[in-house]
Amino acid sequence: MSLYKEVKSKCLNSNLEILNHNLAIFTFGNVSIIDRDRNVIAIKPSGVPYEKLDEDKIVILDLKGNTIEGDLNPSSDTKTHIHLYNEWEKINSICHTHSTYAVGWSQSLQDVPVYGTTHADHLTKDIPCTSPMEDTLIKGDYELNTGIQIINHFNNKNLNPEEVQMCLVGSHGPFTWGIDEKESIYNSVVLEEICKMAYLTRTINPNIGRIKNSLIKKHYVRKHGKNSYYGQ
Repeated sequence: MSLYKEVKSKCLNSNLEILNHNLAIFTFGNVSIIDRDRNVIAIKPSGVPYEKLDEDKIVILDLKGNTIEGDLNPSSDTKTHIHLYNEWEKINSICHTHSTYAVGWSQSLQDVPVYGTTHADHLTKDIPCTSPMEDTLIKGDYELNTGIQIINHFNNKNLNPEEVQMCLVGSHGPFTWGIDEKESIYNSVVLEEICKMAYLTRTINPNIGRIKNSLIKKHYVRKHGKNSYYGQ
């Protein structure tokens, strides 16, 4: 029996949630989980359709990307995941999808404004979208540079990854994270719905602005923090 059976099982089930929530098709997307006690990462293998995934196909890596257990190549996005784990020590799972509306906003190269209270229930900031990667970085270590791009964008915008647990990589797609795999998947589902609502809002009224700050604050604090009371 594998020494990493528990984390591989969680990783398998989390990746299947991508399919269950219609966040990707074919082999698109991936979820990873880090076991910080043992300094290993479990991640979906590259190029394997979701319906053919099983525990034995999940790849176990160290924090330098070396394979510890598994016969398949890890996700092509592995270096992005590893860089985020190394930089943000309070996150324990990452989800990357190609969900339609989130990718649409990524391709538009625009942040997703706080247009309504559904967005404000989850964060007080616009959902950030990075600029497209520069050519020199594309020609370099592309997947690592994607992780660096996300970290730099958050640092430049003074964003806290514990509050803003999602990012759109310009011309690419969404990444979300959380304290565990359930939260990273939840954030991907929420992100897709917020992006869909924002698209519809702007389509109906192209001149709409962000909702009032008082509404943003009210909806966020009633769901988060020591005085929260909302649990729909």
